[in-house]
Amino acid sequence: MKLWMKIFIGLFLGVIAGLVLQEKAVLLKPLGTLFINAIKMLIVPLIFSSLIVGMTSMKDSRQLGRIGVKTLVIYLCTTAVAVTIGIGVSRLIQPGAGMTIDANHVFAAKEAPSFIDTLVNIIPNNPIGALSSGHVLQIIVFAIFIGIAINITGQKAEPAKQFAEAVAEVMYTLTGLVMKAAPYGVFALMAYVVGQYGIQTLLPLAKVIAAVYIGAVIHVLLVYGGGVAIVGKLNPVRFFKGIADAQMVAFTTTSSSGTLPATIRCTQDNLGVSKGISSFVLPLGATINMDGTAIYQGVCAVFVAQACGVELTLANYITLILASTLASIGTAGVPGAGLIMLSVTLTSIGLPMEGIAIIAGIDRVLDMARTTVNVTGDAMTALLIAKSEGELDEAVYQSNRTDASALCEDAA
Repeated sequence: MKLWMKIFIGLFLGVIAGLVLQEKAVLLKPLGTLFINAIKMLIVPLIFSSLIVGMTSMKDSRQLGRIGVKTLVIYLCTTAVAVTIGIGVSRLIQPGAGMTIDANHVFAAKEAPSFIDTLVNIIPNNPIGALSSGHVLQIIVFAIFIGIAINITGQKAEPAKQFAEAVAEVMYTLTGLVMKAAPYGVFALMAYVVGQYGIQTLLPLAKVIAAVYIGAVIHVLLVYGGGVAIVGKLNPVRFFKGIADAQMVAFTTTSSSGTLPATIRCTQDNLGVSKGISSFVLPLGATINMDGTAIYQGVCAVFVAQACGVELTLANYITLILASTLASIGTAGVPGAGLIMLSVTLTSIGLPMEGIAIIAGIDRVLDMARTTVNVTGDAMTALLIAKSEGELDEAVYQSNRTDASALCEDAA
C-alpha cells in the first residue's frame, strides 16, 4: 500500500477515534508528539547539510543568482495571488455575516518583527547558537555562506563537501525511517485535534473554515496545477500524485519546516528534481513561502470586517494584499506566524485586534489547510525551476514512484 494511502487511513481513523473518545483522546497526544519530535529532529541537520550540497553542486555563480531570483519572484507572485483568492472567496461566502465580535474578548497577539529587523537578524552572530536554537533563516544564510566558501576554496575544501554530502544522505535515510511511522503519528494527532475541539466548537465558524479550505483548493488546483501544466508543460496529475506523502504530513503536522524532509524526498524521488535545486529551493520556501497563510489572511480580514460592520474599500484590499505579501517574509521563522501575520494585516487596514481571539480558537484547523498549500507551493517552485534549468529528470517524473518501499529502497 502506498504511503499516502496509509497516512490517509490513519487520518480517517483518527477522526473517528476523536469523535468516540472526545476528551479522552488527549491520551493519544503523546504518540503524535513523538512523531512531531522525530520530524523536528531532522530539520536543522537536514536544512544545513542539504543547502551546502545544493550550493556546492552549483559552482556557476550566475546560475546560483538566477535560481535565487526565480525562487523569490515565484514565491512573492503566488503569495499575492493567494491573498487575492482568499479575499474573493470570503466576499462570496460572507463568513462574518450575522456575527458580532465581542470587544471584551481580546487576544494578545505577539508583536511581529519589522522587515528591517528580519533582514538584520538573518546573519547569525553565533552560528552554533543559531543551529542549536533552530533559527531557520539564520541557518539558511550560514549554510549558503559555507557553500560559497567551499566553492571558492576549491580542491582543498573537497573533504568538507564530501562530509556535507554524507550527512545529507544519512539524513535522507533517517527521513525514510521516520516516515514509516507517519500513519501512526497522524492517527494520534487527528484523534487529539478532533477530541479537543469537537464538532460543536467548529460549527459556529464553519463558514470561515469553509472559505479557507475552498480558497486552498482553488489555489492548489488552478495556480499550482496550472503552473505545472502551462509553465512547466508537465502533467499536473503526476505532480499531485508525487507530493501526496508530503501533503499528508503537512496537513497533520501543520509545519512547513517539519514537513521539509518529506518534501525533499518527494521532489527528488517522485518528481525527478535534482538534489542541487531541491536542496536550495525547498529550505528557502519552507521559511518564506506562505501562500496558504496568505489565503487565511484574506479570508480572516474580510471575516473580521464583516463581523465589525466595516465596509472595506478598494484601497483597503490593495493594502491587505501588499501587507500580506510582505509580511510573509517579515514573519518568517517566527512561531505562530499565521496569527502574527493576521495581527499585521488587520492593523494595516485599521480593523480591531479582537477578531484574532475568535480565529485563534480554530487556528489549528485552519493551519492544516494553509500548511498543505505552503508545502505544495514549495514543491511546484522546485519543479518549475528544475525544468527551466534543465535539472529535471523527466523519466522519474513520468514513472512517479510514490510507494513507501521505493522511498526506503532509495534511502538504503
